[in-house]
Amino acid sequence: MKYSLLIAALVATLGLSACEKTVNNTTPPVAGAPGPAGATGATGNTGNAGNTGSTGETGATGTGVAVPGPAGATGATGATGNTGDTGATGSTGAEGNKGDTGRTGKTGDTVIVVPQK
Repeated sequence: MKYSLLIAALVATLGLSACEKTVNNTTPPVAGAPGPAGATGATGNTGNAGNTGSTGETGATGTGVAVPGPAGATGATGATGNTGDTGATGSTGAEGNKGDTGRTGKTGDTVIVVPQK
């Protein structure tokens, strides 16, 4: 089936290319030389200018369109608030106990402690 379609296309191509093409060229008729120009005609009258159309009326303003009103007046400044009460003074702490009076040192007994490494 593959080859039969291919062979049919090849035969059709060769058959159509074997035909001799005939071209029928017809020569167009040759136009003659133009004749002399005629006399120029008179110029026509200029037409009247047309009337200007009337201007249309302005359309009415649509309804339902929100238009902002004027701005309101600025409000007055509020009064200053009350000042709070002064806080109570803190109590003074109790005085600590006094230490014992130191002893007088002995002379000649000095002990040196060496820290361990």
